[in-house]
Amino acid sequence: MRFLFGVLGPVAAWDGAGDAIALKGPRHRAVLARLIVARRRVVPVRRLAEDLWPEEPPADAVGAIRTFVAALRRTLEPERPPRAPARLLVTEGPGYALRADPGAVDAWSFERAVTAAAALPPEDAFARLDEALEWWRGPAYAEFADEPWARAERSRLAELRLHAVERRAEARLALGLAAEAAADLDSHVAEHPWREDAWRLLALALYRSGRQGDALAVLRRARTLLAEQLGVDPGPRLRGLEADILGHADHLAPGPGPGSGAADRVWARTAAAYDRTVPSGARARLESTVGLLRSLAVTGGSGLQTARHHRVAAVAAAEELGDAELTARVIGAYDVPAIWTRLDDPEQAARVVAAAERALSALPPDGHDAPRARLLATIALESRGTRAARGPQAARRAEEIARRLDDPALLAFALNATFMQTFHRAGLAPRRDAIGAELIALSARHGLTTFEVLGHLIRLQARAALADFTGADRHASAADRLAERHELPLVGVFTQWYAALRLAATGPTAEQAEVGAPEAAYRDAAARLDGAGMPGLERGLLPLALLCLRARHGLPAQADEHGDWGPYEPWARPLVLLAQNRRPEAAAALRETPDPPRDLLFEALWCLTARAALAVGDRETMERAHRELAPAAAELAGAGSGLLTVGPVSTYLAELATALRATERRG
Repeated sequence: MRFLFGVLGPVAAWDGAGDAIALKGPRHRAVLARLIVARRRVVPVRRLAEDLWPEEPPADAVGAIRTFVAALRRTLEPERPPRAPARLLVTEGPGYALRADPGAVDAWSFERAVTAAAALPPEDAFARLDEALEWWRGPAYAEFADEPWARAERSRLAELRLHAVERRAEARLALGLAAEAAADLDSHVAEHPWREDAWRLLALALYRSGRQGDALAVLRRARTLLAEQLGVDPGPRLRGLEADILGHADHLAPGPGPGSGAADRVWARTAAAYDRTVPSGARARLESTVGLLRSLAVTGGSGLQTARHHRVAAVAAAEELGDAELTARVIGAYDVPAIWTRLDDPEQAARVVAAAERALSALPPDGHDAPRARLLATIALESRGTRAARGPQAARRAEEIARRLDDPALLAFALNATFMQTFHRAGLAPRRDAIGAELIALSARHGLTTFEVLGHLIRLQARAALADFTGADRHASAADRLAERHELPLVGVFTQWYAALRLAATGPTAEQAEVGAPEAAYRDAAARLDGAGMPGLERGLLPLALLCLRARHGLPAQADEHGDWGPYEPWARPLVLLAQNRRPEAAAALRETPDPPRDLLFEALWCLTARAALAVGDRETMERAHRELAPAAAELAGAGSGLLTVGPVSTYLAELATALRATERRG
């Protein structure tokens, strides 16, 4: 999770790369904190002065605040041109407002995460709450604990945090992790002894851990504390639990569910047996570890991020042993299906590619075809979205070997690599559709569930690009059914974004008000990305989707847009400048805009570039856009991503052709 502002601890700010921003003196931090407390609302300057100097504001308080604000603006928007209006810390009416996006402040995201967790199944709720609680770096607004303007918000956030700790424990209990829940709750009640629900959950966790006596002792301690210190009796839930424990009520037993009951016991016993039986230095441990990491990766969230991190460590450990065949197996066993063309962690991917190339060169020349193909497929997958010439060649070779060996699992992995290398030009949705169809048929025959899901997602993208939403709907439904049956939560992220795309592509088209429903759908889909563990997908995607939605309806970009455009900033900037009536700057920005990366958003970014070129009359860019987009004349721009669309490519080609003919006549 990447924030711009943090108040769950000392007040802090970070840039888009996650590096800390120096906020100067305490008054600067106080102004920023006070505006965050206001939650995007305007705080009058005089109110700011009263809050910063509660005893007696100095005579030049208003001027001082303006100086603080100017310094904050320079710090927070260092690239803003001179005299250009601020987009983040804005002046409005009698005061100032911080117009940060909802996801830009850790406290706002924490509140959303806790609210969302209430509607999730226990496993997802636990992951969401566990991640959200890690965002706390100390007491909220730590350095402003004594300020009256921060008191209510600090209390509210502190209460929300305690509630989240208890709901996380409740999710742990639902998952059959009673011992872990008891350990957390024991320290929780020691620090917050007046919370009856915490005592109740601790007693329940102890009972489910087989510690009935300790559970009853906890309930007696709670009753004594409440009576002696507060003069009150325990509430009905606490009293009822004591009676239920004494009577061994059936409903206190852990229910069936992921990670609970018999499955939990089998896991624990098997893991213990493995630890006892397999020596700690055995190479088999490395290969077993990669198998676990592969399963962990498809859970999404922190599991995906952890799997990526430990995968690199496993590869490094294999290389240290100096066994090229072992290294090849460790690298190639991580055949996690990939659907998105932008890497989540380019540095880690580069390290894996380098290790795979070293292993390839160290393998004996004869034999070892299967590990060789897996190394080649890995190189192709991990170099996706880059301009490396090695990627397409590696994908072709991996597919050739897999077909010759008639190895279904290897072929599925190689086809994934081939898919990731089919973005060298526009208009290749039919090619990707064929890859998806083969993956589905192959995987269904051989029980390769995750690759079967991948095939459906690839076909969803391809059919959407070809405006066949009936076909795309079938593949979305098939992917969701498989994901539900096999506990693959990341699939829902993509199918929910597809639902927003479908609404945007087939919904009302004309007036600005009519983009409301698709915009709401996109925002809901973006919320699903919080904590999904896919920064390569998440960053900048929502602003880009909303920009494409407006462009499709012929509307200008949001002139006051100040969200994190992420990697899409070069293609959005000319249109945002045009919306601000800054045509010369837009033309200059367009001249500096690079060609879009050859990935799932290739056509969409070229269409946005074409729109800007048409607006400023940039003939050279119009010609390039027409040339690059022409092979995709039958497609919906961007819909091949399964996430967003700018509308039919043919519309942009027609507008470009008309404009180019007009410039020829004038010339």
